[in-house]
Amino acid sequence: MIEPILSDDSLLADIEAAKSQPEALHVWWLGQSGFLLQHRGKHVLLDPYLSDSLTSKYADSDKPHDRMTRIPVAPERLGFVDIVTSSHAHTDHLDPGTLGPLVATNPSLLMVVPEAARAVARERTGLSREQIVGMDEGATAEMAGVRFTGVASAHEELQTDTDGHHKYLGYVIEFGPWRIYHSGDTLLYQGLAEKLRPHQVHLALLPINGRVPARGVAGNLDGPEAARLAHAIGAGLVVPCHYEMFTFNTASPDLFVAEAERLGQPYRVLRVGERLTLE
Repeated sequence: MIEPILSDDSLLADIEAAKSQPEALHVWWLGQSGFLLQHRGKHVLLDPYLSDSLTSKYADSDKPHDRMTRIPVAPERLGFVDIVTSSHAHTDHLDPGTLGPLVATNPSLLMVVPEAARAVARERTGLSREQIVGMDEGATAEMAGVRFTGVASAHEELQTDTDGHHKYLGYVIEFGPWRIYHSGDTLLYQGLAEKLRPHQVHLALLPINGRVPARGVAGNLDGPEAARLAHAIGAGLVVPCHYEMFTFNTASPDLFVAEAERLGQPYRVLRVGERLTLE
């Protein structure tokens, strides 16, 4: 089992200590596609998966979800979160085992989800209709001083529900002067870089586990593709994610690093529980 670099009390202490630099953007990787963002004392939690829901669900199946990295912090200890996001309805991105305890400790929590997953989000969180903001491709919403823009993601392909709402989204998040792109799960598709380039992204958070049909799950960018997408959009920095969570669906960041260095694309590889600070 991989141990987080910071966890539990030490992670919470680091989150508190970061408040001494309120104008900076502080980012912690919490595993899979989960990140905590802090700026000016506000906190946005992206796609958190802080439970063993999937390990339990698939324990007796032919696709066991054996966890590789220990949970860095219990969700009920994150009693300071202002906004939580989900990029789509897959459990490692919209997890009732994480969101239930998180909502219990943050009763005024706001949530950003694809409109296509809004009903599922209500069911899994217990939040009121007014607390959940449904998003779509090109839509924008502002809450608690943070602005979100939806960007369609292709988890194998671009998909919409019967009402035409995109099932998979990434978000460009404007948090003070900072612009963060969190893709959720996506492959590279024609036009994605062109959509993102005008946002002048400071930080891109991109999956690198790749597409291996034999795994039996939808694919994502691989490491070199993530580095190339970050370079194509002019990202100031790129951080890889969506690996070292489940043994059957992971990848090494080595090829991502090699391609980023070849392109001259600034990057940072985080360990779970590690903080990145942009000033």
